[in-house]
This record gives sequence, C-alpha cells and structure tokens, in this order.
Amino acid sequence: MLPALQSVKSLVVRCPNWVGDIVMATPVFECLRANFPQAVITACIRPYARGILEDSPWFDHIVDCRDKDLKGLRQLRTDLAPLKPDMGLLLTNTTHSFLSFKFAGVPHVYGYRRNLRRFFLAGGPEPQREGNKFRPLPMQEYYLELCRYLGLEVPARPRSRLYLSAPNEAAGLARLREWGVADDDMVVGLNPGASFGSSKCWPPEYFARLAELLQSALDCRILLLVGPGEEGIAERIVAASTARIINTAHQRVDLAQLKPLIKRCNLLITNDTGPRHYAVAFDVPHIVLMGPTNARYTASNLEHTTVLQRDLPCVPCHKKTCPLGHHACMREITPESVMEQVLRTFAGRPAPTNLPVQTNPPAAT
Repeated sequence: MLPALQSVKSLVVRCPNWVGDIVMATPVFECLRANFPQAVITACIRPYARGILEDSPWFDHIVDCRDKDLKGLRQLRTDLAPLKPDMGLLLTNTTHSFLSFKFAGVPHVYGYRRNLRRFFLAGGPEPQREGNKFRPLPMQEYYLELCRYLGLEVPARPRSRLYLSAPNEAAGLARLREWGVADDDMVVGLNPGASFGSSKCWPPEYFARLAELLQSALDCRILLLVGPGEEGIAERIVAASTARIINTAHQRVDLAQLKPLIKRCNLLITNDTGPRHYAVAFDVPHIVLMGPTNARYTASNLEHTTVLQRDLPCVPCHKKTCPLGHHACMREITPESVMEQVLRTFAGRPAPTNLPVQTNPPAAT
C-alpha cells in the first residue's frame, strides 16, 4: 500500500455509470474492503443504479451522484461532508468526475491519468496502449489496475459478485409465482434491450422465433426482461411470437428486483448489456448475442458464458447505430443457430467450431 494511504480512515469511490461496468467493478469494491477493513467506505453512484449494490458488504454508505448541475454538486458536497473522506477513487474516466470530487472537498483523488485531470490527480496509472489507441483490456482488469497502482493486495482470482438479501430474493420468487412460474419450472430469460444503442440489439422478430423454438424443445417458461424505455421492443416480440411469454415490461422491475429474477433463470439469452453481468455474478449459464463491440472488454469470468459473434470485417465498430444500415453482425446470428447452442449448453457441450461465430474470445494479453 502506498505510504500516503496507510492513514486513510474514510474513502469514497466513484462507481461507473453503466450497469455492466458496475458489476465488473465489484472486485475493486471487495479489494477496498479487504485492504481498508476499519475505514468508512462510501459508494458514489448514479441514483438509478444503487439497487445493484444494495445488500453488499463492501460499503458503509451509498451516496447518490447527481453532479450534472450546480444543485447536484452542492448536494454531493453536503452528503460527503460528514463522512470526511481522506481520499477518492475514480472508476470513471472523465475530468468532470474529478472536478465533482474536488468540489465536494475530497482532498486526494486517484484515478487513471486521462484527459485534463491527468495533471491534477494525486496519482494513478497510465492507461495501457497499443500504438496510438487504448489497449482493449477486460474492464474487470482495467479497474483492478487502479488497486495495483495503489499497492493494494488484489484477490488472486477476482470475480464479479452481487449480493441478494433474503427478503429481496423471497419477494422475487413470490413475484414469479404470481406470474405462474412454479418452483420446479425451467426458466429461460430473454433480455432483448441495450441502452447503448440499436446496433447492439438482436432483432425482435428473432427473439420471437427463438421463444417458439425454446418452448417447443424444452417446455420451459420464458421470462422477457426489459428495462425502462424498452417496452416497445417487448411488445413487438410478444406480438410476433406464438410462444407463451411472461412479459415484465410493465411490471416496474428495478435493478434491485432484477437480481432474484436472473438468479432464478436456468439460462439467460441476452444482448451485450447490463443484465448479462448479473448472470456472471450469479453463475447463471448465459448466451451473449454480440454485435459491434469488442468482446475483449468483457472477457473475464466466462465459465458460464458463451459469446456468439459474427466474424465480419466491420466488427468491432463500436457504433451506436449501424453505419452500413443492415446490422449484419446481429442479423446473421440466426434463431436456429442460437437454439443449437441452447441445446449444447444444457447438454454441457461446447459450441461446435463450424458455427459461423466466434465463441468466448480470449482476453487481451
């Protein structure tokens, strides 16, 4: 541990903004608690996402981060003042997040040396590069490099983890029973949304067809999991399918309530978006339908993961909408090929090498 940190009694960590990134950052939270067992540790997180961290053992306080205007900045300063943090750790990359902590009175702020904040941080590593670009590390490792820079003891086998209280889990199971799901039913979750943009989304009609294939082959209950603003996608899937689908679109499932639902699934089939990382954290087998993103960013803890991604010249493009207009990277993953992998997953067999996809791309080395 850096000498400057040995006297830390209170620290605040600025959590990532995206759901999946927050889950991939959980080894950092575990590391902080292990290395600062007596310190007061506070999570600073966007209000919509605080349910992800509820019930976890890492934090003494969770503070909402509304720092996009002066009112929010003042509230953040008010919330942190009685906690008197000695240091702050940024898991975000923006200069704005650094300025928010300084406005709130955090004296020593650490993070990656990026953007203008590189000149003002108390310390932090340089991002790894390949030529003129940032090296595509798994986000879990990217975050843990901050802990290594600070001289902290990092878990030998870091894993994404989420925690679920007994009342929350019981409430989730009760909700499933209200929807007609028996305790011994096979449940397959479908997650068709993606906050990033339409380029990450498998076509709704493909999910509709897959639901029919699943119900015919497995006699399972199909749980359609969608977030706010994704109700239209859910309605299109239900309207296009003859399968009996439990549509959660209007059930107001927040990110805390989503945890027991995904934990209950026997299998999750998902776009490359936040709920896939819930499945990782709860060891739920899952199939990820990946299009324009670089699979290396999420290539950690893949023991229960199969990534299906077309090997196309335009992949990865990281565009929110397809610049070519036809979304080939998603459309060329057919419902039938996904169903083949579903059957192999339940049979405990790996994906065949002749499928027109890449499976579980290796982490960057």
